[in-house]
Amino acid sequence: MTQLIVIAIYLALLLGLGLFSSRLFRGTSKDYLLASHTIGPFLLLMSLFGTTMTAFALVGSTGESYKEGVGVYGLLASSSGIIHSLCFFVVGVRLWKLGHRHGYTTQTEFFRDRLESKNLGLVLFPVLVGLVIPYLLIGVISAGAVINGITKNSFPELFASTGGGVPNWLASLVICIVVLIYVFFGGMRGTAWANTFQTIVFMVLGLVTFVVIANELGGTDSFFQNIVRASQAVDKEKLIRGDRFPPTVFLTYMFVPLSVAMFPHLFQHWLTARSASSFKLPVVAHPLFIMIVWAPCVLIGVWATTDLAGVPPAVSANKVLAFLVRSKAGDLLGGLLTAGILAAIMSSLDSQFLCLGTIFSRDIVIHYMGGDRFSEKGRIMLARGFIIAIVAVTYGFSLFKPARVFQMGIWCFSGYAALFPLVIAALYWKRLTKWGAYASVLSTIAVWFYLFWKADFARNPKFWITYSLFGKEYPTMPVATMIAISAVTLVVVSLLTKPPSRQTIERFFPGESDSVA
Repeated sequence: MTQLIVIAIYLALLLGLGLFSSRLFRGTSKDYLLASHTIGPFLLLMSLFGTTMTAFALVGSTGESYKEGVGVYGLLASSSGIIHSLCFFVVGVRLWKLGHRHGYTTQTEFFRDRLESKNLGLVLFPVLVGLVIPYLLIGVISAGAVINGITKNSFPELFASTGGGVPNWLASLVICIVVLIYVFFGGMRGTAWANTFQTIVFMVLGLVTFVVIANELGGTDSFFQNIVRASQAVDKEKLIRGDRFPPTVFLTYMFVPLSVAMFPHLFQHWLTARSASSFKLPVVAHPLFIMIVWAPCVLIGVWATTDLAGVPPAVSANKVLAFLVRSKAGDLLGGLLTAGILAAIMSSLDSQFLCLGTIFSRDIVIHYMGGDRFSEKGRIMLARGFIIAIVAVTYGFSLFKPARVFQMGIWCFSGYAALFPLVIAALYWKRLTKWGAYASVLSTIAVWFYLFWKADFARNPKFWITYSLFGKEYPTMPVATMIAISAVTLVVVSLLTKPPSRQTIERFFPGESDSVA
């Protein structure tokens, strides 16, 4: 019961923080959805990092390195540190300026004005929501797996069918309810505060987890000697090899982090910034934070393959981290470390739930039914109602047997990355047309679904697309093909259709309307 008591206390503190933030609520939809643009550099850094470092980073990277080796760090962590910050600077700052100038709250509002298309939301809405659902599933599934793993054998009679641990479905349900409550009442301000608290918790406790597990596996008095001993015990098969991840696969993995430029929840977080200078700290500190989180998780994953760890073959990749925490730490420390893992998971769920409620209320209901028909209170209730619905749908999907968390994340991110040409063109290419945007989005949907189906719905971790050139074969990640098709269709169709009006160019490119090329 010790672990559960610690987890319950942590969840209660989180609820208290979220509910306290609701006392500062100003009663407007702008405050509920964007915190009235009052978020400074530190809160922005913590909320952005907490939102991007999901269960994919902790549970997923540990499980994937357990299966595939240390090369997992090179696949995503190193490139993400650079590319995420680049997207914050190149995309985030410019979107913040346009959002403040024209009063945007969602991506669709920006694209609708930029592309002179009132109905673009009907195409973007199902795409953005459809890709967020797998992203949400990563967190919900991981939360259930972690709590189940940490409580194994604790309730042998009550939960005999799940090895004596709290069932995944029950643990996931509790996490969903907690996140729902503080998002429902606290809105964006509550989400930003909760993200900051949870980011600090999972970074600090993540490092503690790393130290504890390293010392338990090494068995000496020296922390650094324990790291060396645990690493030396790793089978060479778990070290990166050319036949495990070919160079072209490594190279094309770098396209996956481009997804942050199109995350709808990040767009909403960007708009909460107090000023453009608030982006300076996130741009500089984000890569360092990624290294602090990813490096220990990947090392723990490969250490789990050694005899020192004693992980049974029956333990799934999604539960490796929970198993090590339960078996290598004491009850109290194990509960604290589990709380840290849950903090990383929940710091993403809240932003995504709030974002989906925002998109539905503003881009669908208010846009097509008219904003004058709803009071400020009515707009907030619309967002809250859809948040409840999306939480219920996500939880329902989580009850089915999932693929590995890491692979689900890769496919989700690949879909968003395929839309990267659209946002870049909208911000920097005056010749982009609405028909080019439609072609790009629709081709992305078609290619993503086809490749996702060919990959057995993310269950095939080595699904690569191979191209032959000069008698040699070059396997690539599916995201490279998606981005290429998205970009080509966008450019070709835009050049073949009527350019945007001079008024639109003047609005989004002030002082640059003399030519459209």
